[in-house]
Amino acid sequence: MSLLAWVFSNNDRMFNAIAPALLGVFPFVIMFLITSITTLRERTGGTLERLMSMRISKADIIIGYALAFGIFGIVQSVITSSVAIYWLNMDVAGPQWFVIIVAIADTILGVALGLLASAFARTEFQAVQFMPAFIFPQLLVCGLFVPLAQLPDALNAVAYWLPLTYAVDALNGVVTNSDITGDLWRAIWVVG
Repeated sequence: MSLLAWVFSNNDRMFNAIAPALLGVFPFVIMFLITSITTLRERTGGTLERLMSMRISKADIIIGYALAFGIFGIVQSVITSSVAIYWLNMDVAGPQWFVIIVAIADTILGVALGLLASAFARTEFQAVQFMPAFIFPQLLVCGLFVPLAQLPDALNAVAYWLPLTYAVDALNGVVTNSDITGDLWRAIWVVG
């Protein structure tokens, strides 16, 4: 976020237009990569096999990893959001705590999709190759580059099946609206 603010140091309006959406995208992508690669390393390194020799179930292991990565991601989201709002002076018309809530929801989404991708990958390279399947389509149609209303009808329909669309909508909504509407809460529930 600091680099983004520096890039747009001469254009605060552009920073305030782009930063909220990227505040949702950054933790999502980062936690997807960290979770998928680290969980895969645990599996290929034999750590999961040693854990399975104990009296715990597979669900306990997944929940443990989800909690660990989730807590790490939540801390990351709170720091990143706080820096953007308080240090880089990102304009937010609505409540600032809602921006943090959306960033946390995106982090949890990244963790969940990272765990899912790690279950299918055999190598770290394969885990990274899942990015085009899980991440890039969402980045392209979430409203980050082109407003959803300007997308072709087929892409617009697909966009509303992808959770990152709702996260970007929620972040853009809280930045422009002083009140938290039902649509913003619905977006959080969809991401969740």
